Amino acid sequence: MILLSAKDLGRHIAGDPIFQGLDFDLRTGQRVGLVGPNGVGKTTLLKVLNGQDKPDYGNLYVRPGAQVSLLQQQPDFGPVLTLRDVARSAMSGLVRLQEQLHETAEDMASAKTEEERMAASILYEQIHEQLEHHDAFSIEHRVEEVLFGLGFTPADLDRAASTFSGGQQSRIMLAKLLLENPDVMLLDEPSNHLDLETVEWLESFLARQAVAMIVVSHDRAFLDRVVNTTWELHRSRMTSYPGNFSKYWKMRQERMDQLEKQYERQQEYIQETEVFIRRNMAGQKTKQAQDRQKKLARLERIEKMSEIVGPIMGFEEVARSGDVVVDATNVSKSFDTPLFKGFTGTIQRGQCVGVIGPNGAGKSTLVKIMIGRLAPDGGTIRLGHNVRVGYYDQGLTSLPPDTTLMKAVWPEDDLSWVENDVRDLMARFGLTGDMAFQKVGALSGGEKGKAALARLCATSANMLVLDEPTNHLDIWSCESLERSIKEYEGTVIVVSHDRYFLNQVADRLIVVANGSAKFFEGNYDSWESAQASVKSRQMEQASKSASAAKPNEPARPSTGQLPKKKRKYPFRKTSDLEVDIASAESDKASLEAQLADPSTYRDESKARQVREKFAALDTKLTMLYEHWEEAMEYNS
Repeated sequence: MILLSAKDLGRHIAGDPIFQGLDFDLRTGQRVGLVGPNGVGKTTLLKVLNGQDKPDYGNLYVRPGAQVSLLQQQPDFGPVLTLRDVARSAMSGLVRLQEQLHETAEDMASAKTEEERMAASILYEQIHEQLEHHDAFSIEHRVEEVLFGLGFTPADLDRAASTFSGGQQSRIMLAKLLLENPDVMLLDEPSNHLDLETVEWLESFLARQAVAMIVVSHDRAFLDRVVNTTWELHRSRMTSYPGNFSKYWKMRQERMDQLEKQYERQQEYIQETEVFIRRNMAGQKTKQAQDRQKKLARLERIEKMSEIVGPIMGFEEVARSGDVVVDATNVSKSFDTPLFKGFTGTIQRGQCVGVIGPNGAGKSTLVKIMIGRLAPDGGTIRLGHNVRVGYYDQGLTSLPPDTTLMKAVWPEDDLSWVENDVRDLMARFGLTGDMAFQKVGALSGGEKGKAALARLCATSANMLVLDEPTNHLDIWSCESLERSIKEYEGTVIVVSHDRYFLNQVADRLIVVANGSAKFFEGNYDSWESAQASVKSRQMEQASKSASAAKPNEPARPSTGQLPKKKRKYPFRKTSDLEVDIASAESDKASLEAQLADPSTYRDESKARQVREKFAALDTKLTMLYEHWEEAMEYNS
């Protein structure tokens, strides 16, 4: 079923085309990743689709009755509404239906005649059926699932929404959109302000939704796990690719190589034909030459694909530091609560170390302690011989907003730099022309990020400390930064939530979580695999412990423990449940593959059946997981 359709859609700003001639259809179940360099109009397109902005020409079709909702970036909750209130407001229609159900029940109870009672009874059944259809009897459960999944706690539910931080308010707006569950979700950078655990929850949640969605994101791992179609917006045009980001990336390169070869072959043919025409137009083969000239005029010329290229970037050659760059011994730090203690280890010259952990765990605090910007509460940190630190602050505070870009990038303590040197440096980071004289405050987030990296490059630091450097960069700029870090001869410490980026650059990790900070040897994928192995061993050990208990005689609770709750499910062996779970997960993967296949949606009846089977299987899996957990507690 087509929910959105565009024909020759175009939008201009100040007479310049943002995009033009866009043709596309969005169908039920499609999860589209919208990618393209910064400034091509991705956010503008989302606003046009949502009705917040108007196209200058072309046609936009929205299926009658279809709800299209855009993730709002500027929340306005007022002083009274609590977090729970805002979340519930997303389902205000269902809440009102619940109220009507209660009112109708009261009407049935107070009916004075059989006729009044029957009328109220019929209305009650109708409302009840609507509520069941929309799963409205689990509103509170759905609210808590989404809010807790996005990192809020039970204590947050009755707190005024306006009192949360800016990042938390962005998460509240995301929660509201997820609970609203429109026919079409438009998500502009939904993983911003989320830590890794929360991003992974969001990926899982979105991937099992039956609604259509268009996602703008520079998080390549997120796009890989969520979307089943990729639209590239570049040079005012849209190109569609089946599959997730990695498949798009590969197919784009293959298509570009193929067109390059076809273009070269056609150019050879054109040159040979033109030579033949010139030599024979006035000779005995005039008719042949004229015929070839006509064919050449009718020839459809092959155009090479426009390559999307990120800025060159690259860091300067740097002076050699000592072999040990950072040496930490029993480092601890607390603010209101302990962040970490006992942090011990060394960072060697030339290593790239990624720092990961939940929001608020102390990642930025730890790196500031490493470079002497904060003092530890306990322990010692020593920098090695000849270490010169360059710091990229995620708040971009190194760039005064009232200063011109050129002055902000110009090294203050190096008199050897001249204007041409600074301009060349900025150009390497994609900052060209009159931008040099713009005030920093007028620049976009991506431009400020590149400026901060250029300024860092100018310091000739041999240890770069980067706090969320990819936050404002598009995918191609991220790739340029990855290449620059790999080629850099110094040492790098990088705080990041970008898993794809960490896998490309990090040799080691520092994991800051649960009151500790520890080194891990390997990149993010290695750490994730290790965590999965630990969890698997814990489940296996728990299963063995449960199997060792006597049948139907769960261990008595020790002193201070509450007695176990009453069984919710009938007795079953955990091994049998695990077989059922494995089978259901396999079936779910098969259905997910069908939902990701565009051909599924050519037959609306088939698509509906697949979605219904997926929803039913998802519910079944939830029950099987709960049953397994209960069985682990009680069974032999």
